[in-house]
Amino acid sequence: MIFMPNECDTYLKNPPGSIDGDMLNRIKGSMFGLLLGDALGAHVEFRPHGYLLANPVSDLQSGGTWGLEKGQFTDDGSMALCLANSLVARCGFEPYDQLVRYKWWFRHGYMSSTGNCFDIGAATKRAIRKFESQQTEFARNNNIPLEEIDFLSDEKLLKIFPINCGSNEAAGNGALMRLAPVPLFFYRNPQLAVDFSGISGRITHGDQRAYDACRYYGALIITVLMDKVDKDELLSEKFYSNELKKFFKNDSLHTDIEKIAKGSFKKKKGYDDGIRGKGYVVNSLEAALWAFWKTETFKEGAIEAVNLGDDTDTTAAIYGQLAGAFYGYDKLPSEWINMVYAKRFVECLCDWIAYEGSRWDSKK
Repeated sequence: MIFMPNECDTYLKNPPGSIDGDMLNRIKGSMFGLLLGDALGAHVEFRPHGYLLANPVSDLQSGGTWGLEKGQFTDDGSMALCLANSLVARCGFEPYDQLVRYKWWFRHGYMSSTGNCFDIGAATKRAIRKFESQQTEFARNNNIPLEEIDFLSDEKLLKIFPINCGSNEAAGNGALMRLAPVPLFFYRNPQLAVDFSGISGRITHGDQRAYDACRYYGALIITVLMDKVDKDELLSEKFYSNELKKFFKNDSLHTDIEKIAKGSFKKKKGYDDGIRGKGYVVNSLEAALWAFWKTETFKEGAIEAVNLGDDTDTTAAIYGQLAGAFYGYDKLPSEWINMVYAKRFVECLCDWIAYEGSRWDSKK
């Protein structure tokens, strides 16, 4: 039986140990930032920039594209919760289990705010279907009952399962939009956090730009978690060259992503200067960073991200991951947080991300 997130309150348990308060504030900021961005943009998803010039978004709304209630999220939030649950349940990074949970979302509405999968991207759907077919073949070849294949735990078998199910041409934003749980969980191991960020995306999106967008954004998030760095410094070309670039020394970023890392998003006129909230990962990354760079509060940036138009929820969800970690949970608009679907569940999940992340040991 699969419960909806808002049906889990009676089953929630707090971690047994202490949690660093400042780190938890940033982890909750990032996770809730993602969900708030998604929810803010959901009702105008696919609307063009011209529509939003005439009808600008300034607050959470119900109805619209998907007919959601205020605070409900779409595929961005659902997949991020799938990923977060996998990290906590497996006490580490297991791509196979991540794919299983994405499949559960696709087939059964696991971690959905409505009980059903909706708004799934084409590349993600193809990757999940490929995963399902590979599961069937793998079960047959290894004499595993098909009803047990989702719960595969044999380490030798997990190592040989073909986890990269994304097309090499899949360069959409469907991997970047769900990223945050990875750097949040592995905050004590920055290099692994960046490496795992890339792998977490590649299992559904095989294009180098999608992979590198996840690695670069993971590096930004992990830096915000670990260092007291101001925004201008974090987003400077000098900081990228002197600090962030070390994460990619053995595998340099795609030139399209490196241009962003060097500041291509710093365009004062935003949309009029070419910033676009499109589904292509290069556009999405640039747009999210533009909204973060341009504004001084979480709320202002989320609104700017949505009002670019087009893939409104995902642009704002990507923005929210970094901005939420930077500003912290206590600086997010409380009137929005109180409307987030399954708020208590997400709070508990953040506690467990912080707790298990603090205990995770790469030597295990």
